[in-house]
Amino acid sequence: MSNEPQLTTSSLTTPTSWRPVRAALALVIGSLLALGPFMAFNGILMPARVQAIAPDDKIAIVGLIAASGVIVATVANVIFGALSDLTRTRFGRRSPWILVGSIGAGASLLFVSSAETIPLIILGWCFFQLFLNAMIASLIALLPDRVPVKRRGTFSALYGLGQIIGISTAQIVAPFFLQDITTGMIVFSVAFLAAGPVVALLAIDNDNRDVERERISPRMLAQSFSPPTRDAKDYYLVFTGRVLNIVGTYVVSGYQLFIVQDYLGASQEETATILSLLGVVSLISAVVIGTAAGPISDLAKRRKVFIIGASVLMAGGVLFLFFVPTPWAMFVWAACNGLGGGVYNSVEQVVSTEVLPETGTSAKDLGFLNIAATGGQAIAPAATSAVIAITGTFGPIFLFGGGCLLIASVCFGRLKKVR
Repeated sequence: MSNEPQLTTSSLTTPTSWRPVRAALALVIGSLLALGPFMAFNGILMPARVQAIAPDDKIAIVGLIAASGVIVATVANVIFGALSDLTRTRFGRRSPWILVGSIGAGASLLFVSSAETIPLIILGWCFFQLFLNAMIASLIALLPDRVPVKRRGTFSALYGLGQIIGISTAQIVAPFFLQDITTGMIVFSVAFLAAGPVVALLAIDNDNRDVERERISPRMLAQSFSPPTRDAKDYYLVFTGRVLNIVGTYVVSGYQLFIVQDYLGASQEETATILSLLGVVSLISAVVIGTAAGPISDLAKRRKVFIIGASVLMAGGVLFLFFVPTPWAMFVWAACNGLGGGVYNSVEQVVSTEVLPETGTSAKDLGFLNIAATGGQAIAPAATSAVIAITGTFGPIFLFGGGCLLIASVCFGRLKKVR
């Protein structure tokens, strides 16, 4: 066994590592600067670039790009999570990977911004996913590393707040670059480049070179890169719920440019306005109401009711698009997705930490949970492309997405370790 009591989930929340202001800022700014550019590229700018290059095959190509990146992300999240658990440096175990991930991901986005062929876009996006997950795996691990259990709802909400602000800001700003896609990509690439240095300075870690770890061996490596197997029912319920939640939301968020233009019939000028206003609606509903769920869940000492309700509300927004296929229905979806997503993001990360086994490998175990997110992003575009190819319309995909979100709520309702 490892002689490393300092690395257990509980011991890493001792007062010596508890810097609340720094932890809060690191979680907010890190998620904002990482997920904002991701959303700008993934949801708006990259589909627009694909549409300009290959308009007849845009749906299939966007699905191929997403699937290619997800394959890389699935492997990268686990590997970098495990590596950060094992890292011993003067700057601790998380900061080096946050820094490397940020620089690599930002540079990859710059490469995508200059790519003029589909293969080069795919190549750049795969490198982006590789480095993005190097950063995210270590960033998310700050929650169990630094934050006491009784405060995790609040700090999970702060991570979700940064995510909401980043995604909503990208939603508002990115459409204004539809006439100059390259410039928009460069702007968001530079924002990502800033993420790592800022977070690394805020989340200063202790020198851990003198912390013992188990001698590297085939057995140790197998344990370090394997998912938990003992007393892990709740862990895998959260995993399944995550997959379904991502699929249910991505079928709209990942294709909103095409949904507004092709399914709802908006012009290019109307599309830019609608997409920006959707960002405003999501931001207001998520920030004003949604992020309060984290602190409230700390006070109530309840998590499940929030995450279940959020999934049901998000399902309602997706299903509404099927029954009311008009441009204004997108605003109903945005309000439901913003409010539900705000609540979900405020609570889901802390739920994830509460189902982790006490093994001292929090980043690796969270990395496996993050496979759910990347897996969902692979299933969603594949399902969307298949449904559109068969039916010739987006309509049925909303039934599929809403159903996934409702099933996710059932998974979260069956958790035993989480109240």
